[in-house]
Amino acid sequence: MRDDLDRRWQDLGEFIREQRNVGQMSLRRLSDLAGVSNPYLSQIERGLRRPSAEILQQIARALEISSESLYIRAGILDEPTSTVDPIAEIRRDQSLTEEQRKSLIRIYESFRRENELTGVVAAVTDASSGDGNPPAA
Repeated sequence: MRDDLDRRWQDLGEFIREQRNVGQMSLRRLSDLAGVSNPYLSQIERGLRRPSAEILQQIARALEISSESLYIRAGILDEPTSTVDPIAEIRRDQSLTEEQRKSLIRIYESFRRENELTGVVAAVTDASSGDGNPPAA
């Protein structure tokens, strides 16, 4: 049990470091943007510190990623049990016009195709789960 918890914090730190590197951001820059000290952020990335939900939110905001993804990795939130079909949700949204729904679907599908062609999906999958399964939405 203790090993699982330690591994979860280690994975969280690795994920934060990967996201920082993807964003071509130095440790110092991320610490400034997140409002945490450079040594503290370094310890988080190495899995030596367990940041609060508030600190995770600040880091997520600085990295421009979902704080929910960090909460899940830290074990603060459980992974969603059901998968969401974004296209079905867009089609169901009655606050949009039909043309807006079609445009959103086209944009969404083009991003998916682009990511498949560039291998982004594989890289994100490997980095997020390590087991070859896509990350939960």
